[in-house]
Amino acid sequence: GDRVTIDYVGKIDGEAFNGGAGTDQPLVLGSKEFIPGFEDQLVGAKAGDEKQVTVTFPENYQAAHLAGKEATFDVTVKEVSQPGALEINDETAKNLGLESLERLRDVVRGQIENQFGAMTRQKVKRQLLDQLDAAYSFEAPSKLVDAEFNNIWAQVNRDLEAAGRTFADEETTEEEARAEYLRLAERRVRLGLVLAEIGEKAGVTVSDEELQRGLFEQVRRYPGNQQQEVFEFYRNNPEALNTLRAPMFEEKVVDHLLGQISVTDVKVSKEELMADDEEDETAVKAKPAKKAAAKKADAKKADDAEEPKKKAAPKKKAAE
Repeated sequence: GDRVTIDYVGKIDGEAFNGGAGTDQPLVLGSKEFIPGFEDQLVGAKAGDEKQVTVTFPENYQAAHLAGKEATFDVTVKEVSQPGALEINDETAKNLGLESLERLRDVVRGQIENQFGAMTRQKVKRQLLDQLDAAYSFEAPSKLVDAEFNNIWAQVNRDLEAAGRTFADEETTEEEARAEYLRLAERRVRLGLVLAEIGEKAGVTVSDEELQRGLFEQVRRYPGNQQQEVFEFYRNNPEALNTLRAPMFEEKVVDHLLGQISVTDVKVSKEELMADDEEDETAVKAKPAKKAAAKKADAKKADDAEEPKKKAAPKKKAAE
């Protein structure tokens, strides 16, 4: 999409918040660098335009005190340009801080391998969860299911509102969507309890050292001038820190289980690897159901540490 340069000031309930402002911020529309819905509202903007963008922070936003809150951003569009052809050569590599084109190729190759490796693991994990779901059938505690469903349903409605769509637009009804997401909530809770029990019996723990490494990984996803602030936020908020421990524990239990079973490698195409599953069990942010089938979620609890780093902007601002 077009590349724009913008100034912006974010506000919640009419009050500006720390980390919610930027000057001369470059942004490629469609890159999903900002929080969902932000870039869509700038499509078609021209240099000199002033726009007010309204978005909702995701439920799994790293700054917990902003999660789920609606914010408005006063945006000034300073420049708009269309993408052009880029010649990739040694000079390009040097501009990126690398010594040669060959080194640039190695770096890109490594990034692609890491990306596909993470996607492959997620596929294997999904298959493992499917088998656990089939093997363990019991009624999940209603209070836990209700809490999980309420989180999902609130996000679904925020997504619909932000997109200006209805359940009918998604070729389903509210009743059908409720039934589908209730089923998803029940499965998540049940699998969470199963993994917790397996992990406890296997002696799986997350050490303080591992949690510290996880915290550093999380902090590195923020711009340098915000990292200390984010670090202190997690260190001073045990509940926020526990949001890092839970997915780390889950991943270690999955590693334990994968070490106990036989896994066969199967060669698949890129399209098959990237194909959406019907649903994602670790998703925090659910999309409206289409024909009563839940679509793959945008953000995943267990994958937070594996998501690509984003630029500084409303999406990644510590905004404390």
